[in-house]
Amino acid sequence: MSNKSIAKGITENYHVEEGIIFLKQINHLNKKLLYNFEISKDYIQFHFCIKGSSKFLFNDGSYIFPVSSDNSILLYNPIKSLPVNLLLNKNSIVLSTLISIKKFHSFFSDDADQISFLNNENINNKFYRDKKIEPKISVILNQMLKQSNKMSMYNLYLRGKIFELLSLYFNKKKGTDNEQCPFLLDDNNIKKIKKAKDLIISKMTEPPTLQELANEVEISLNKLKDGFKQVYGTSVFTFLLNHKMEISKKLLSSRNYNVNEVALKVGYSSASHFINAFKKKFDITPKKYLMSL
Repeated sequence: MSNKSIAKGITENYHVEEGIIFLKQINHLNKKLLYNFEISKDYIQFHFCIKGSSKFLFNDGSYIFPVSSDNSILLYNPIKSLPVNLLLNKNSIVLSTLISIKKFHSFFSDDADQISFLNNENINNKFYRDKKIEPKISVILNQMLKQSNKMSMYNLYLRGKIFELLSLYFNKKKGTDNEQCPFLLDDNNIKKIKKAKDLIISKMTEPPTLQELANEVEISLNKLKDGFKQVYGTSVFTFLLNHKMEISKKLLSSRNYNVNEVALKVGYSSASHFINAFKKKFDITPKKYLMSL
């Protein structure tokens, strides 16, 4: 692997409070990016890959932990620091929460025996766990991703979401607290919401109505609208519009299509409607965007 062929990405890091750090590592490019973040050995690391795939590299690449979409890893090494060296594949997203062992132990002091690496026998041992991201955790991660960092008291928002994330991550199935979101009591609903998302993407040029979409995935209209917003942080058609705009940007960037052709490919019968939507989304017309490439 040649380092020259891998660009360096910029990690968005948020110091939520003393002992808690949140990282956004996003690669929308069509090539791999390498992300680096220095962290001491006093921190437990939770990494969630919510799109695409990635690799965590340690000891100059002698240790590699691959993480694919909808999977997570937990890392803790009290003996040696594990700086975050993340190789993120194209069109991939990883969200990370880093928590000091002191802060973490204070959360679970009454339940330390239930968490294997916090009990007295293992407190000084290395720990690694890979785990599938559960649907309820996926919802929280998408909320953390979508929420603008310009909102008032953003750190307070992140703090609440991280606590929610940890409670679900370590909660036993039997005692899971479902009060925070009655819709999510049934994980089958989330599968239907994801199916609805896949359907509108596959039928991007001629999308079904909301009622047709609800019928197709066998869910009520209200549950579709409410559930979609909870899982993806936006309405069905706002999600579809954003998807269309991202696709159109890629098509324009390829230089293989003119503006009219791109408009048709993403489902606009009128080029003027497409141009208005593109300008509203990216603050530039498709033609000027082409000229800027």
